[in-house]
Amino acid sequence: MAGESNRTKHMQLAPDDFTSGQEPRWCPGCGNYSILAQMKKVLPELGIPKERFVFVSGIGCSGRFSYYIDTYGVHCIHGRAPAFATGIKLVAPHLKVFVITGDGDCLSIGGNHFIHLCRRNVDVTIILFNNHVYALTKGQYSPTSGRGKVTKSSPYGVIGNPFNSVRLALAAGASFVARTIDKFPEHLAEILKRAAEHKGTSFVEVYQNCNIFSNGDYLRLMDTGKRGDNLLFLKHKEPYIFGKNSDKALDWTGDDFKVVNISGRKKQKELITHDECAGHPAMEFMLASLSEDQSMPTPVGVFRDIKNDTYEDMLKKQIDSVEKKKGKGNLEQLFNSGNTWVVE
Repeated sequence: MAGESNRTKHMQLAPDDFTSGQEPRWCPGCGNYSILAQMKKVLPELGIPKERFVFVSGIGCSGRFSYYIDTYGVHCIHGRAPAFATGIKLVAPHLKVFVITGDGDCLSIGGNHFIHLCRRNVDVTIILFNNHVYALTKGQYSPTSGRGKVTKSSPYGVIGNPFNSVRLALAAGASFVARTIDKFPEHLAEILKRAAEHKGTSFVEVYQNCNIFSNGDYLRLMDTGKRGDNLLFLKHKEPYIFGKNSDKALDWTGDDFKVVNISGRKKQKELITHDECAGHPAMEFMLASLSEDQSMPTPVGVFRDIKNDTYEDMLKKQIDSVEKKKGKGNLEQLFNSGNTWVVE
């Protein structure tokens, strides 16, 4: 009865129950406010006791997130949030762990930790705030800044190729990969919830506008007059239809996508459809690449959602198997076994 009472109590949580006593300190108009609001909306819907949430954040504007959610939180060192989150999940697998990170924190100094979290499929949800710039340190270019972008540290334009974080997550083996935009709250909330409910490494890239240092980077996707022809909302088992009048679609040529006009010419049943549960992510990898071509629509939504064994489950299974064969180990005995030396 006590357990049932606790479950009922947890199911009645509201967004305000996750509001901390810390006042958010982001610039007025920052997209982070939207992400925070939708996260607080989603958390009560997960049916998880409040004390089982942990938010781990790195360095950057996104790093402040863990202060603004009234749950357990860790504000760790630059780029190391995936490593901290992995440790937390392995010692306390019952916890629901989120990593809150930015394009600089995650893909630069934290890039190595990020790809290994994805390949291990640890049951952690990563939310990447992508604004194409190091905003907290006042506007240097980041690993996702596009070629030619002028910033404080690239006054004549960025000359390197940017990371495509969705492609990186897919290639590294994340079992759930999605993209959304801060200006679309309903879509943002839907994606955050699906990612949180997924078992395994779930990765969400959020296109987030920095109205101080990279304002307008996503204008073609957010402006009401432009986004119809520039945004493709991915829907499982449905064709890749977009356009202001839903009169365009993606078709496959055999080695690439092309845009076709479906108005009175191509029936929907003849179009290829999206399969987020496909065994191989080749098509999703090509879809993610479209965001790099201004002549093509940028896909948002769920790219991949598959089931794989999680690292912590496999680790427990291995430990249980060894203990069954050899019994529980003795730490002191281990320290004094094998090659040991006495220093005098």
